[in-house]
Amino acid sequence: MSAQLWSDEPTHLDLLSFDAVAKTVVQAVLDDALDPVTVGISGAWGSGKTTVLRLIEDELAPHPPEADAAVLVISTDPWRYDPGVGAKETLIGEVLSAVAAELARKEQPGQARSRARAMLTTLRQRVDWAKALQVAAKTSLTLQLPSVDDLTSLINTEPDTQDADATGPPSRGLEEFRSEFRTLMESAELSHLKRVVVLVDDLDRCLPETVVDTLETIRLFLAVPKMAFVVAADEHRVADALRTRFPAPDSTQHAAEDRYFEEPASLYLHKIVQTTVPLPTLSRFDTEAFLVLLQLTQRLTVEDLTPYIEACVRLRREKGLLDDLATTVNGSDIAAELAFASRMTPILYEKLQGSPRRIKRFLNDLRVRQSVADHRGIVLEADIVAKLMVLEKLLPDAFTTVLGWLARNELRSRTAKLETAAGRPSSTPLAPRDTDTPPDGDAPTQEEQNPPPHEDEDEPVTFGDELIRWAKLSPALGSVDLAPYLYLAAAFSGEQLLDAGLPGRLRDIAANLLSTSRLDQRRVTDADISALGDDDALSLVEYLGRSGRDRPTEQNAAVRGLVRIVTAYPTTTERAARLLKSIPAAELEPATILALPAADPAFRTVLEYWKTHAPTDPARIKLTLEHALSTESRL
Repeated sequence: MSAQLWSDEPTHLDLLSFDAVAKTVVQAVLDDALDPVTVGISGAWGSGKTTVLRLIEDELAPHPPEADAAVLVISTDPWRYDPGVGAKETLIGEVLSAVAAELARKEQPGQARSRARAMLTTLRQRVDWAKALQVAAKTSLTLQLPSVDDLTSLINTEPDTQDADATGPPSRGLEEFRSEFRTLMESAELSHLKRVVVLVDDLDRCLPETVVDTLETIRLFLAVPKMAFVVAADEHRVADALRTRFPAPDSTQHAAEDRYFEEPASLYLHKIVQTTVPLPTLSRFDTEAFLVLLQLTQRLTVEDLTPYIEACVRLRREKGLLDDLATTVNGSDIAAELAFASRMTPILYEKLQGSPRRIKRFLNDLRVRQSVADHRGIVLEADIVAKLMVLEKLLPDAFTTVLGWLARNELRSRTAKLETAAGRPSSTPLAPRDTDTPPDGDAPTQEEQNPPPHEDEDEPVTFGDELIRWAKLSPALGSVDLAPYLYLAAAFSGEQLLDAGLPGRLRDIAANLLSTSRLDQRRVTDADISALGDDDALSLVEYLGRSGRDRPTEQNAAVRGLVRIVTAYPTTTERAARLLKSIPAAELEPATILALPAADPAFRTVLEYWKTHAPTDPARIKLTLEHALSTESRL
């Protein structure tokens, strides 16, 4: 996967087959029987409402401006309105500005000022005075007076906006606005307009006052013939905002009286919005198709991508399989994109609740985490990072459990048991029985071939359904070293990885012994180790042994620490040897091998065991073992 991220900005490219919703809305706003009309598009945040507005805009665009049935589209976003000026005045001002631009486009050079222009000037004056009063009212609440510049800038007195035929004082207030606006829309100069369609976005993100003012402006001032409004908002959040103005009565009062009772906030909203088109959440097929198309957007041009989009629409209609994309479209090889989408769809469909924005965010988080891991030298395949991201982002309780395994140095053994519980074959089988006679002439014992596991590894472990389901996701983790990624993820989430089984008095010693810095390792003096006592020495041996087994990056430091403790406490030798044999021979580092003193019989047994099970490729491991054993023999 590349490091490129997906933008969350609305798009005119329909990857979700929302064109059906857009066409339905366009039919409604152009229906003469519904003139004027307000249509709602309802959906949760991140469901694609703004993208649908862009598709509606594209559907309306083909109407040629020169035709007698032109459509003027105005996009507005109350969430971005200046809080110092009322939403009512801002929305009306945007509509009048768009109408003024349309009049100017139709006027011929040198043409005398039209009557429509005069009416527009009157309407603008009303709005400008209303803005000034709004500013004055707001500033008075803070015991401040607006400056003269603040007020005069809101009053449009430029010569080119004044009509030469206008007489008397300028019109003030909005009392007569609706009737004058209707007259303007019916004027001959605007007869070429079939509709003025206002696309209202992000109303569900506004403060309650802005929500009420915007809806009242639509209903009381702008809802005249030839006007149509499309309000994209989460209907439930808008209703929540309206409840501050129209609180709900006691629910018990009406529950028994009327099973169809509607609270005032809903009645008010339905009075303004005649019908609402719900935006469907993504189905499982939609989720998988979206994942495929999102990936393809980053390596295909729009022209090359279009056949895949059309094929998805056709497969959705025919209830076909997405795998048919590879054969339906003669184009690029999309096997990788299909495989990734197939792997991720079941869990993303369930956990992200069909939200396009949440799916994009998950993919972006995945890309960022992969990039950070790469820059830190953590080399993992993208599909493994994706699987770990599912655990981290979508299964937080299970993720905490796995971090606990890491803290207790049980990650490798628990992961192997988890994969077994998930029905995956073990990718790290026990070493095969070797009948060859080792160099000292003694036949290898059963323990040498397959060292006994840690005492708690034979205990039955029960895993939750979420962990087992996660383990079933491809790919299998096998013998992959997950510790570096999990350390990184824990750092991002602020989790502290402390082994509750290691006494606090030993944690500093263990941290220094496992440090990659030789200076830190030397801070643990021989006197510190001698002062441990038998029980603490055994606890450290257990901790260091499991660290060397489960964390390859700490392998060499762990083995060096084990040697120091065993030298001071010979009674821990047997346990240390068993733990050392649990380190997979294929993951041994040459420095780890050379850190063991082969002259010690217990450690020599470990080296011989590693040699018996060392892979032939890479050869350096077996050669290093042979060198270590032969050197000690000569000595």
